[in-house]
Amino acid sequence: MGELDGSSSTSSLWLAPNPSKRWAELFFLGYTPFWLTLCLGIIVPYKVYETFTELEYLLLGLVSAVPSFLIPLLFVGKADSCLGLKDRFWIKANLWIIIFSYVGNYFWTHYFFTVLGASYTFPSWKMNNVPHTTFLLTHVCFLFYHVASNLTLRRIRHSVADLPDKIQLAVEAGWILVLSYFIAYLETLAISNFPYYEFVDRASMYKVGSLFYAIYFIISFPMFLRIDEKLGDLWDLPRVAVDALGAAMLVTIILDLWRIFLGPIVPLPETKLCLQPGLPWFPGHANQT
Repeated sequence: MGELDGSSSTSSLWLAPNPSKRWAELFFLGYTPFWLTLCLGIIVPYKVYETFTELEYLLLGLVSAVPSFLIPLLFVGKADSCLGLKDRFWIKANLWIIIFSYVGNYFWTHYFFTVLGASYTFPSWKMNNVPHTTFLLTHVCFLFYHVASNLTLRRIRHSVADLPDKIQLAVEAGWILVLSYFIAYLETLAISNFPYYEFVDRASMYKVGSLFYAIYFIISFPMFLRIDEKLGDLWDLPRVAVDALGAAMLVTIILDLWRIFLGPIVPLPETKLCLQPGLPWFPGHANQT
């Protein structure tokens, strides 16, 4: 399978030195066109969603997300053939993204409602007022985003390796900020033709809301990269889980500071105002004093 088997010992400025991580990153990149074409190349432009009920939306999420687990489980890469399941990077990556994206959907989506003026209006079965479909689609989206970030950060580190440490840190931080905003903006733009994900003010969402969304990735990109990045420092699953939870907590703190000190980016109905004390997902927080 050439590069895709992850077993090549040839060094790369883009790819991970760890063979299992290299194989998994190439797999996630190679799998992305499938779900991306399905969602943005077929269902949205041809308005197939107009016939969807709750069941079809759920099936779309399952068809997009489940292969990211099933394919590497059934078709084991050469780099993983001598590793136990818990030691394979694709397991660790999926676990980290499951935790981070679950927190993002279950909790942070409510900041999109109360700070950014967003709403879902398509038929769906929900958890905490968030469609199940978004939990599943977020998983594959975030896998792609974080693998792409890994590749670019790795390349930048090679490029500035001979520079002073402070300049290396500044360059890497600058790139993380730019990439995070770019991905947040691009996702918002990419789904603009789907009419059932609505915003009070779409222009404000593109400019300012994308910055709010980028906070997710400003924290998560450098943290996700650390998993199994050093050959002598392989992570176990508990460490992966704790790291993902730590990243999620840090994002939650920053988002809530925005909610408290900056407030919503657009005028919202009284029922959606977010300047009250307390976290936005707590029932009755609007009545607190």
